[in-house]
Amino acid sequence: MFLRRVARPLMMMAKMKETTGIVGLDVVPNAREVLIGLYTKTLDEIKTVPEDEGYRKAVESFTRHRLKVCQEEEDWEAIEKKLGCGQVEELIEEAQDELKLIGHMIEWNPWGIPDDYECEVIENDAPVPKHIPLHRPGPLPEEFYKTLEAIETGTLKQAISSSKKDDPEITSGESQAK
Repeated sequence: MFLRRVARPLMMMAKMKETTGIVGLDVVPNAREVLIGLYTKTLDEIKTVPEDEGYRKAVESFTRHRLKVCQEEEDWEAIEKKLGCGQVEELIEEAQDELKLIGHMIEWNPWGIPDDYECEVIENDAPVPKHIPLHRPGPLPEEFYKTLEAIETGTLKQAISSSKKDDPEITSGESQAK
């Protein structure tokens, strides 16, 4: 009986999340601890990626920031507010996905290009080899060039005002066709 009287108010003081509001995403009651563990593991695993790679630098940067916030804040609401990246349950999914990606990146080794690798460079006017698809955008509409010319010559306001004169004006007495 005594424990119920003491424990119930303490339980009421702790903010318990009832739902994430996202179908299929369950509430994680110890989200802060889970995030700290995932971010620590991420920082350990990313060390296998070469130090000068942009991927490693980016992952280390945002993971350190998120880990610091999780260590400083006790409350899940404060963590969500301070990070501004969604709910803690979504952050857990992101951290798990990042760990999987790190494993794939280590396996794929995209930074392991040999020093003697030569890349084929195609200059602007050079003919494109047949094995490379040619994707060139079509011509822009004529209105674009007219507008561009009006901007360059400083007659844009004049062009706009003349186009407004071509449109019939509607007075307050006339009804609009919808």
